Amino acid sequence: MAGCLADMVQYHGLFQMIPILGIGGTFQVGFQISTITYMSQHVKAFINETWLERYGYPIHQDNLLFLWSLIVSITGIGGLLGSSGSRYLTIKFGKRKCLLCNNLLMITGALIMGCSKIARSFEMILIGRFICGISTGLCVPLHHQYVGEISPRKLRGFANSTASFFWSLGKAVGQIVGQRELLGRQSLWPILLASCAVPALIQLVTLPFFPETPPYLLMQREDQEGCKKAIKQLWGEGRHQAEIEDIMKEKATMKTTKILSVLELIKEPSSRWQLYMLITVTATVQLCGINAIYFYAFEVLQEAGFDERMISYMSLSIGLSELLATVVCSSIIERLGRKMLISGGYWIMGFLLVGITVTLSLQHWYFWMPYCSLCLIILFVVVFGVGPAGATISIRTEIFKLSCRPAAFVIGAAMNLLGVFVIGTTFPFIVERLGQFCFLIFMAVLFTSGTIIHLFLPETKGKSIMEITENFNRLNFKKKGVPAAPNHVPEDYTFCTRL
Repeated sequence: MAGCLADMVQYHGLFQMIPILGIGGTFQVGFQISTITYMSQHVKAFINETWLERYGYPIHQDNLLFLWSLIVSITGIGGLLGSSGSRYLTIKFGKRKCLLCNNLLMITGALIMGCSKIARSFEMILIGRFICGISTGLCVPLHHQYVGEISPRKLRGFANSTASFFWSLGKAVGQIVGQRELLGRQSLWPILLASCAVPALIQLVTLPFFPETPPYLLMQREDQEGCKKAIKQLWGEGRHQAEIEDIMKEKATMKTTKILSVLELIKEPSSRWQLYMLITVTATVQLCGINAIYFYAFEVLQEAGFDERMISYMSLSIGLSELLATVVCSSIIERLGRKMLISGGYWIMGFLLVGITVTLSLQHWYFWMPYCSLCLIILFVVVFGVGPAGATISIRTEIFKLSCRPAAFVIGAAMNLLGVFVIGTTFPFIVERLGQFCFLIFMAVLFTSGTIIHLFLPETKGKSIMEITENFNRLNFKKKGVPAAPNHVPEDYTFCTRL
């Protein structure tokens, strides 16, 4: 406890910046995912009313389901565009400027959605959700890179895992404000749609008081004085020599290596296994079933046999459970490491999906079986939050050098948001066709990914980026021999924040 308090005093700037990055970062994604669930009935009714006013007859049920699934999932298409531009924008303008401009984009999308009911246009919801998707496509990789690069080595796992905490916090806050006692009622759903402007405005006002990341300032801007001031503001007084050595080692490798594009990263032999791991963990997050549960919590709980009036509160309990689980993840990730949390979490989640399928199949046999389904769903969310959620974000940041990181985050974010679109579009039809067996499609993915991570992912806990790269090089160049890497800083180089 004394060590934690000492770290909070020493790194007070870092601990102040983490919530500011989170509120305009992954918080927005979680908020978008959960609030749309509570507008399901209201937006569908609005589409039907608008259609009837325009054409004189109600919309066909299949067309309504398609439009609703498109509203849910179109953020994924916008996100693909946003994430694909994140590499260029990050290199040219830096992460702080990109996030500030990105907040303006989110506010614009929120205002368009908020005016949709007045304008009697459900198309405005589609347009606003698309713009917000572009914004989330930018903010997620920016948030992950930013928080990873401002963190000292001993707090890197904790800081990276906070991205999953804010993701879960966004879901929980969205579920709270989406209750019918607050903004989830018939008359206030446009305000609920537009409420994503509030966290964007908070970050827009507060982020200018904090610095750009030290690695970016030193390695890409060649601003040694700016880097020194940033480190002092974030990490307090002291030499911080280990972190500076990590930056300088990476800088030495970048003298002969440019910032890679997505295509160059895909072709780069020294990053082959890093990409394999990135693809594995990113695809598994989308195909593990967690987003399906949040997007269509009402439909899943209805299938479990619960009364419709109680479903919103049960959905809230699911979100709060994940939020508490991510807090636990932040506290244990530096003890257990990333590899154990990811692979073990996947295997446990796979077995839980088997249990969920069984209880859903037997819900009409026993009156208490729906409660077993709810408990297993909550346990599934808790395991996801404690293990893969935070550890996956940390892995994405830690396994790539700065020269590869922007392109890697473009790939990861694009895969994430494409997965959001695919799951959001297809899952209602899967539920309609497969019923209680809908979750079995995710089970094989979890067991396969858990085995791959266990066999091939090196543990990154407590290691510098150069040490992690050397571990991957044993896989990337196992037939050719591992290439030498710079492993020292010039002896005459000193860097101290103490004045």
